Amino acid sequence: MNTAAKTRQTQRDRERIAWWEEARFGMFIHWGLYAIPAGKWKGKAIEGIGEWIMRRAEIPVAEYEQLASQFNPVKFDADAIAKLAQDAGMKYLVITAKHHDGFAMYDSPCSTYDIVDATPYGKDAMAALSKACEKYGIRLCFYYSQDQDWHAPNASGNDWDFDPATKDFAYYLENKVKPQVRELLTQYGPIGLIWFDTPVSISLEQSQALSRLVHTLQPDCLVSGRVGNGVGDYGSLGDNQIPTGRLEGYWETPATLNDTWGYKTDDHNWKSVKTLLHLLVDLVSKGVNYLLNIGPRADGSVPEQSVNRLRAIGRWMKTNGEAIYGTKATPYPHEFPWGGITQKGNRLYLLFTHWPGERFALPGLHNRVTKATLLADERARIAISQTRDNDCDMLELRLPACPDPNVAVVALDLDGAPEVDQTALQQADGSVAMIASMVNLHTPKSAPQIRIGESGVIENWFSTSNWVDCDFKISNPGAFEIRIHTSALRRAREWTGGHEVRVDLAGSTFRKTIAPDAWSDSPKARYFPEAATIIGNVQLDTPGIYTIEVRAESIDKKSRAGLSLSAITLTRK
Repeated sequence: MNTAAKTRQTQRDRERIAWWEEARFGMFIHWGLYAIPAGKWKGKAIEGIGEWIMRRAEIPVAEYEQLASQFNPVKFDADAIAKLAQDAGMKYLVITAKHHDGFAMYDSPCSTYDIVDATPYGKDAMAALSKACEKYGIRLCFYYSQDQDWHAPNASGNDWDFDPATKDFAYYLENKVKPQVRELLTQYGPIGLIWFDTPVSISLEQSQALSRLVHTLQPDCLVSGRVGNGVGDYGSLGDNQIPTGRLEGYWETPATLNDTWGYKTDDHNWKSVKTLLHLLVDLVSKGVNYLLNIGPRADGSVPEQSVNRLRAIGRWMKTNGEAIYGTKATPYPHEFPWGGITQKGNRLYLLFTHWPGERFALPGLHNRVTKATLLADERARIAISQTRDNDCDMLELRLPACPDPNVAVVALDLDGAPEVDQTALQQADGSVAMIASMVNLHTPKSAPQIRIGESGVIENWFSTSNWVDCDFKISNPGAFEIRIHTSALRRAREWTGGHEVRVDLAGSTFRKTIAPDAWSDSPKARYFPEAATIIGNVQLDTPGIYTIEVRAESIDKKSRAGLSLSAITLTRK
């Protein structure tokens, strides 16, 4: 289990975060002056995400400021947006009160560079949204860029207008950031959280001071992990990042409907409803909140592609939301090829992204199952059989026809709190998956410490002195293909291989160069590529516990990520 999240939580911390953990699903909104150019500047398409156009094109402050005089979002409808969040089954809403371009999307008394003073629109969009969120029972939250501000001479980010050597970050923090955070927390009623972002220059003391300011002004307001230096109330994974395996603590992934955050006219790479639901299931089953973004146009309207997808998710949530809201991560330490598991009290929810057909088998559940129910149709009969063979508990279900081609949910009522085998178990299809957080890490004192990173992948493996091993249980012996899976990391998104590994299992030794024999096509690999390297074939003749060892015999020196092992799998031949 990944334990990178902050674990020393006080009772006050747990009370503060309870609503957020219950919610599981929220709306992100990236909206600002960048929606006017929408990815193009002076007739030229600018690469990258839409809201970063000022930095990507190195637009001078004096030129970018002129966009404010064009910003007149007459189609902005706060009521419709809050209602859309409710329709989608979202419980909180985070909107960019000030992004990296430095423009305040609210009435900021300490600045005239805001939506009220600098635009023909002249109205406080955040005030309208505050009222709408209260009407529809949505928690209003604000995004605030505390470190990067390309409009401010002393902030991080703009080195084409301002000399980095002359910057006084502390001055910027005291004279813009803290006053504006105070405004956001005193002008709009109760705020669920402040979503800080991109801590570049901020020190530990400065992060702590910002967190204290938020909690002093509104004790129940959360502080996002991107305030920096491990100070936040919860952890923030990378943009669109899906962890490998369940996480311990409180985590959230911000994610997009297409590829950009702020509106961009030429980004038509929309994710399907099926993909979005699969990502929701994947995240929540690992204990991670899903913060899904929309990017309104410059006129304030929300693209129809966003609206249609969110409403489709909402229809699914009306039937299956019980398996999402207020649930905890799967009790199993590994992932499943057919979907994910959440838990609540004495109930397990099996969320099938791939329907198994009439027969389904789940190994390792020690509890007695008293009832199995299809959430989409509680009248549907599901026969239950439980056996124990070769020291492995096996649950078998006889399922009806699939009720939903996207994700179908079966609820299992147990005779107590879920108890499952924590060993890597052979699944019904014969496979065994050992994700990185399940392996034992071995590091000599003289070598750099390898670790399980926040995304559940091994990081800092640059030394041949390091090695890992993992126990797994075989109940159905035979021939197996061994694969080593490696992943791109948050700060090194390019996948790299070239490492020489040695694998020992059942008296056999294999040596192989890490190379992409197969690329993962899972939704999570869209932004963080994952490759599988075929190591070789092994014969396991008897049921029982085996141990597999992986060592690095050489590490490619050109790799920024090192040997970023995410999983070891055995596939039945």
